[in-house]
Amino acid sequence: MRNLIDIKDLSVEEIDNLIKVANDIIANKEKYSHKCDGKKLATLFFEPSTRTRLSFESAMLELGGSVLGFSESSSSSVSKGESVSDTIRVVGCYSDIIAMRHPKEGAPLVACQKSVVPIINAGDGGHNHPTQTLTDLLTISREKGRLNDLTIGLCGDLKFGRTVHSLITAMSRYKGIKFVLISPDELKLPDYVIENVLKKNNIEYCETKKIEEYLPELDVLYMTRVQKERFFNEDDYVRLKDYYILNKAKLETAKKDLSILHPLPRVNEINTDVDDDPRAKYFEQALNGKYIRMALILMMLGIK
Repeated sequence: MRNLIDIKDLSVEEIDNLIKVANDIIANKEKYSHKCDGKKLATLFFEPSTRTRLSFESAMLELGGSVLGFSESSSSSVSKGESVSDTIRVVGCYSDIIAMRHPKEGAPLVACQKSVVPIINAGDGGHNHPTQTLTDLLTISREKGRLNDLTIGLCGDLKFGRTVHSLITAMSRYKGIKFVLISPDELKLPDYVIENVLKKNNIEYCETKKIEEYLPELDVLYMTRVQKERFFNEDDYVRLKDYYILNKAKLETAKKDLSILHPLPRVNEINTDVDDDPRAKYFEQALNGKYIRMALILMMLGIK
């Protein structure tokens, strides 16, 4: 039985194959509409989510399967004190595969040790978000035609942003990647990511506080929101939440084929005047999330 807890659980070959299948799904939707007939996906979301939960549910429904689950822990027996491992063992009796989001780092790893069905980590705290990373990789691949020889700017909350950590880990396995890390000092990329991923793999990177400084060099700009829920001190959040705002004026120096990504939800870090710019790809990115999760569900269930 296969679980997906960390993006490193997938080889580069498996990632490339998932992208290939997702592209085939996009081109031939009817071919896949009954692949999961009779199969059930449980979405266990102990933390609020819109895109991730709905894209998982939409993915399973478009494959012909069905969905059950909950969208917040208060509507489950966890509110009565039930452990995560007990919840997982019970839900495994009713489903064929589980997508799980939890505010505590490591919770999906604990869950998979007790589960009788495959577990997909749909985000655990500030730690990992492998299916968002697959979404990002599919989007970059479709927009740029490759996953190597790219300069990628990561802007905003690089400290708590699980999407950023997972994306750096994944992209570091491709050749010719350079990262530009754009953040205030308080939200810089953690040292363990720099040491264990960037330096360990000899990945070229630089750190800056100014988005304008490196914008003309970027092939991809990955914007993130400052996440209120990760802060212990609201004053720190208020002080940093508007640190970077991307608008149309700032994009004048950027490449004409720049791809602007954002895992969403957006608060105000990308001005709405950017939405109509052909370089804005975050809504296409959200749609791609459905297709890559369809490919992943098929792989995890062993359906060709």
